[in-house]
Amino acid sequence: MLIVGGGASGVLMAVHLLAQSGEAFHVTLVERRRRLGRGIAYSTMAPDHLLNTRVHNMSAFPDDPDHFRDWLARRPVGAGTSGDSFVSRSTYGAYLSSLLSSWRRIGFARRITCVTAECLRLEPIGRGVAAHFSDGSVRLADVAILATGHAERDTQPLANPWTPVTAALHERVALVGTGLTMVDQVVSLLKAGHQGEIVALSRRGLLPHGHRPTRPLQLGIEDLPLGAPPSAILRWLRRLARDAEAQGGTWRDAVDGVRPFVRCLWRRMTQGDRSRFLRHGLAWWDIHRHRIPPASEDLIAAALASGQLRLLRAGFERAERVPEGLRLHLRPRGGASGSTTLDCAVAIDCRGILSDPQAHASPLVADLLAKGVARVDPLRIGLEVTLDCRVVDARGRASDRILAIGPASRAGFWEITAIPDIREQVARLSARLAEEAGACADAGSAGNRRHPGRV
Repeated sequence: MLIVGGGASGVLMAVHLLAQSGEAFHVTLVERRRRLGRGIAYSTMAPDHLLNTRVHNMSAFPDDPDHFRDWLARRPVGAGTSGDSFVSRSTYGAYLSSLLSSWRRIGFARRITCVTAECLRLEPIGRGVAAHFSDGSVRLADVAILATGHAERDTQPLANPWTPVTAALHERVALVGTGLTMVDQVVSLLKAGHQGEIVALSRRGLLPHGHRPTRPLQLGIEDLPLGAPPSAILRWLRRLARDAEAQGGTWRDAVDGVRPFVRCLWRRMTQGDRSRFLRHGLAWWDIHRHRIPPASEDLIAAALASGQLRLLRAGFERAERVPEGLRLHLRPRGGASGSTTLDCAVAIDCRGILSDPQAHASPLVADLLAKGVARVDPLRIGLEVTLDCRVVDARGRASDRILAIGPASRAGFWEITAIPDIREQVARLSARLAEEAGACADAGSAGNRRHPGRV
């Protein structure tokens, strides 16, 4: 098995394949960065950049929900934490890296090879694939799994949010985007003692909500408005929220109750309804679904109340360098004609992930698309994949040799960027691959799985 990408998705895929009973697979994991398990999300070393999910829901293994919590308990970094804690993303990156280290340390190294290079091409040959790497080498595999994660944006002249940004204490800083990345940047600026104005801008000016204790509503597939248009689904969700509040809960109980069924709702939508949801409903869904730690929410609220943080409803057009820093050209929200400008010392790109794989493709994905081995889904939010993760080619045929997981499979699964969703996906896929290989007669039995990473 060849896994292309050594971020969270790739590492989770690798450990789940290795955990299958017997010795079904040899895994080759290729990643251009030297640090495995980090990717974009967990590469930050800032201690105030926290996970947006509690510890108890971040285990790498669906059948061992306390695995991450137990890992923390054995280390100084976990002192004082509980299942309800929000720990730093750098800590979680260390956890992911440790999962592979366990396999490589206790005598199973022959089953995994890690290659520090970039995969440039995948060439279907015979019953497998030939992978061409940036170091000039070529490796053969039966199956290649794309775990390429999110594309990185060319932010210039805006600052990259994933590299340290410096600004004088009293200068104005602009943040383009008001989602989760913006929250990280505001927290970092405030913790560093920044005293100047911080302006966060987006078309709607919406902020993520904070986490609270929840009691998810218990729903079944029969309760879902499958096939309904987004407007009807929204009315249904609002009714669920009112029901939750009537029972002494909050809207969060409704959203968390729906979460396990989001994939079903997405798959039953027509292309037109999916497009309408992305245009009109996505921003509202994201701020309710992807919530932030209470500590981060409190900092944002205090900065807004003091006036140091200002929200601006405007669309970003372009930025130009001026002697004092940057000048942002904006489209005012609310029907105002023309454009306006905002001058700042530093502007940080907080617009989040890129979705169109053709416009922002890595060399590998660009090559797959150019050769018709893969195709972009009609909404241009990812590669087209089947429910069992097979990449669909330009003629509509599902490959049995090239698969995609995690954010690379977003078009088929929609909510597949968070660890709880990815771990379920790779657990199912690894069991299916083992069963197909004839190497694990009872692949679904947890008792026959081997988890050196759990020692």
